[in-house]
Amino acid sequence: MFELTLQIAIILFFVAILAGFIDAIAGGGGLLTIPALMWAGLPPAAALGTNKLQACGGSFFASLYFIRKGMINLKQARLSIICAFVGAAVGTIIVQMIDVTILQLVLPFLILAIGCYFLFSKKISEDDKQQVLTPTMFAFTAALGVGFYDGFFGPGTGSFFALAFVSLAGYGLAKATAHAKILNFATNISSLIFFLIGGQVFIVLGLIMLVGQAIGATLGSRLVMSKGVKIIKPLVVTMSFLMSFKLLWAQYG
Repeated sequence: MFELTLQIAIILFFVAILAGFIDAIAGGGGLLTIPALMWAGLPPAAALGTNKLQACGGSFFASLYFIRKGMINLKQARLSIICAFVGAAVGTIIVQMIDVTILQLVLPFLILAIGCYFLFSKKISEDDKQQVLTPTMFAFTAALGVGFYDGFFGPGTGSFFALAFVSLAGYGLAKATAHAKILNFATNISSLIFFLIGGQVFIVLGLIMLVGQAIGATLGSRLVMSKGVKIIKPLVVTMSFLMSFKLLWAQYG
């Protein structure tokens, strides 16, 4: 039976600060928080549910910061936000019904490919490029699809959203990162609802970590605004490679 002690609460609070900082810039904060929650003694399902609660803090405050700085056009992003929310809800329901073994085998290589794209692509810059999809098409394909993936499985969602905004919407990297956070907030809220219904969230611990996430996300968001590609690109590449290694190690190590 999990018991929340002051020591565990303090450790996880600081883990959440670091995770929120990384998440705001490049995604992948769950690499820190999910193992930390399981180390603290939470069962896997409860660790995932509690992680969604605390992740809402980071994605919300990062999104709020970007909105205040004019990086996000809420009116234009509204349909994508709705589609991401719906996709995550469907994914969360379906994952409880089927075997995800195939996705576990393929995912490390998909995330590795994202890291390589950001590392080697000459298209990555601060400047917007020509869009491949209209905002409506983007919402019903990329936003809905990545949202479904986040509810279904989850690791690397921020990187998938950022890649979609860069390659399909034609956004510059800082703008793509900002929009990735608000869609990730929508998917986090959606999945959290279903974890709460299933009783898989330790609310007190999740709220403690949510405060840490908020602090880290605010600091990370400011770096995105001031440093742009100089800080985002190396961190996206690093976190993609780390996620791939972690997933491969869990399967074959």
